[in-house]
Amino acid sequence: MGVGAAIMRSLEGGATGNITEVQEQTVTLYYYDPSRDLDAEGNILCSRGGLVPVRRTTSGGEDIIDKTIRLLLSGILTEEERASGVTTEFPLPGFSLKEVRREGETLTLVFDDPNHQTTGGSCRTGILWFQIEATARGFDAFRTIRFEPDELFQP
Repeated sequence: MGVGAAIMRSLEGGATGNITEVQEQTVTLYYYDPSRDLDAEGNILCSRGGLVPVRRTTSGGEDIIDKTIRLLLSGILTEEERASGVTTEFPLPGFSLKEVRREGETLTLVFDDPNHQTTGGSCRTGILWFQIEATARGFDAFRTIRFEPDELFQP
C-alpha cells in the first residue's frame, strides 16, 4: 500500500492557523469479474479466481480498516471498471459494518444485516464473502479474518 502525506490547513481559534498533517492511503478493494472465473466449458466457478483488485485512496489513520471495508460496501465502481467487466452486488440494502475488532492476529468484522441481504445461493454468498475477506487481508497484521454474526453469508 502506498502512503502519501497531504497537508490540510484548519483554522481553529479565529485567525490562528494550525497545520494538520492528514495521511492519505491507497488501499485495495476486491470486486468480481465473472469472465475471469470460468472453467474450460465456460461455467462460472464462483471462486476467488474472479476477484479483481481496484485501488482507492482514503484518509488513513487508526480506523483505516473500517474506512476500507466501508468503501468496499459502498460498491462504487468507475465507468472504466464496469466496462472491463468488474461487478459487485454492493451496496446491499440495510447491510452495514457495525464494528471492527483487533485481537492479536485476528480481525473480527461485525456486520448488521437486518434484511438478510447476505443470503441466497452458495455462489452469490461465496463471492460476497470472498470480496470482503480479500479486502481485509490487505492488512498484513491479521492471520485470521472472522465475520459476525455467524449466520451471515449462508446459502
